[in-house]
Amino acid sequence: MSTQADLDLSTHKPVTDERVKRQKPIQRLLVRPEVGALVGAIAIFVFFCIVAPTFRTPEALATILYASSTIGIMACGVAVLMIGGEFDLSTGVAVTFSSLAASMLAYNLHLNVWLGAALALCLALVVGFFNGYLVMKTKIPSFLITLSTFLMLTGVNLAVTKMVTGQVATPSISDMQGFASAQKVFASSFDLFGVSVRITVVWWIVFTLVATWVLMRTRVGNWIFAVGGNQDSARAVGVPVTAVKIGMFMFVGFCAWFVGMHLLFAFDTVQSGQGVGNEFFYIIAAVVGGCLLTGGFGTAVGAAIGAFIYGMVNQGIVYAGWNPDWFKFFMGVMLLFAVIANNSFRNYAAKR
Repeated sequence: MSTQADLDLSTHKPVTDERVKRQKPIQRLLVRPEVGALVGAIAIFVFFCIVAPTFRTPEALATILYASSTIGIMACGVAVLMIGGEFDLSTGVAVTFSSLAASMLAYNLHLNVWLGAALALCLALVVGFFNGYLVMKTKIPSFLITLSTFLMLTGVNLAVTKMVTGQVATPSISDMQGFASAQKVFASSFDLFGVSVRITVVWWIVFTLVATWVLMRTRVGNWIFAVGGNQDSARAVGVPVTAVKIGMFMFVGFCAWFVGMHLLFAFDTVQSGQGVGNEFFYIIAAVVGGCLLTGGFGTAVGAAIGAFIYGMVNQGIVYAGWNPDWFKFFMGVMLLFAVIANNSFRNYAAKR
C-alpha cells in the first residue's frame, strides 16, 4: 500500500506547507501599516485640490509641509514608542518645557544659546528617562505615568517662568551669542524651485528615514517590535526590555527637545502655557499612520503620512475658506477612517 510520500514522489508534486506559503504582492501590500493612511492622504489631497484651487499652488504645498513637519518630528518618536507598546501624554508640554529651559538658562546665566540648548537637551532626556524608569519599575501603565508628568510639566512651565521672568513668556534672546547659527540649524528657510521651504521639512524627512532604518534594519528595531508584541516573551529570549523601553522614552524626549528648539529659534520667545493638547495630534498622526494601540505594529513612514494628513487638513480648511473650528472634527473623522481602513485591510489580507 502506497504512502502519501510515495504518491508525492511518484507524481513529482512538491508538498506545500501553509506556514511557508508565499504571499501575493497585493497581500503583502495590504498588510503594510501605512496603506490605510496613504489611501486617506490621496483622498484628502484630491478633495482639497477640488474645493480649494489655491491648495494646488507650490506655496500652499510648502506651507502644508511646514505644518506637517513640526507634528511629524514628534509623531516619529511617538510612533516608535507606540510600536514598543507604550504611550506618552506629556509630549505636548515637553516641547514647551525644552524651549523654556533653553531660553531661560541662556538668558539668566548669560550663556551662549547653544550651551543653553545643550542643557535643555539634558533636561529633556532626564524627563524621558524618568518616564521610562517609573513605567518599568512600578509596572504602572505608561498612560498614567505620563499623565502625571504632563500635569507636573504644565505646572513647572507656568510657575517657573513667572518666578524667573515675572511674566508668562520668556524674554527675547535674538541678540544673544549663538542665536544666528542656531536659527540656521533649527528654524531657517531655503529656496527650492523658487519656493521658500522651512528647514524643519528636511529634518522631518531625516528623522523618518533614520527611525525607519533603525526599526527595519537593526537589532534595536527588532527589540522594539518584540517588546511591543509581548514584553514577557521578549525578555525570555534575552531582549533587554528595561533598557529598550527607557531608551524609547528618551528618544521621545529628544524629539520634544528638537521641536522645542525650532519654536524657540523661530520666534525667539516662548509662551509658557502653549503645547497643551498637542500630544493628541502626535498620537493621532501615529495611529492614522497605522500604529496599533496595543503595540508591536507600525512604521515611521506611516506616522509621517499621518502628519502630512494633519498638515493638509489644517491648511486645507483655511484655503477652502471654511470655519477653522471644523478642524478637530475633520481630524476625528480621519482618525476613525484610518483605524477602520487599516483594520479592514489587515483582515482582508489575513483571509486571503
